[in-house]
Amino acid sequence: MNMPSTVLNNNRSFSSGMLLFLSAEMLFFGLLFIVYLAYRISYAQAFHFASGGLSLARGTVSTVILLISSATLAKSFDAIRQDNKRLAQQLTGITILLGILFLLTGCFEWQQHIRAGIYPASSVLALRGPGDVLFYGLYFFITGLHALHVIIGLAVIGFLMRGIIRGKTDSGNYDSARRKGLYWYLVVIIWVFIFPLFYLIT
Repeated sequence: MNMPSTVLNNNRSFSSGMLLFLSAEMLFFGLLFIVYLAYRISYAQAFHFASGGLSLARGTVSTVILLISSATLAKSFDAIRQDNKRLAQQLTGITILLGILFLLTGCFEWQQHIRAGIYPASSVLALRGPGDVLFYGLYFFITGLHALHVIIGLAVIGFLMRGIIRGKTDSGNYDSARRKGLYWYLVVIIWVFIFPLFYLIT
């Protein structure tokens, strides 16, 4: 007779824990953005010109990819709620592919900068002055940290997809599945802040 109460308490604990974790993540990235803005004010001109070395086209494509992935994930949850297993699998798979595509797009841009000698602690970057060093240092650190979160998010979605395939994730535990998907939405929201800070300041 205590089973429903126990399950309800577990769900509440999971929800509270997830919200606390997501809040901590947002706070951490928020502090990084504040550090970025502080240096941007101090080295406004250097940051302005250094940003021109980034590919606006790639940044825009990356943003579109993540926004579409958030939509496909949301649709997959609708399919789970409706017990449409096949559609849920397809949409979750598309979300994973879009996440991988986002990572590949970022890797190509990193590779371009590294080949040009523009990366933290490089002699080429050091010659460009402290403003450029700070800009690209923050760029590599923040986008790299975000990429790590994308990888973790893909792992979470992968487990979600496995649950769908095995029939363990359905309308009966829809709320639990949806809460797990909040991590991916966090990844998307963080990038929505990263994109204008680094790519649009010119």
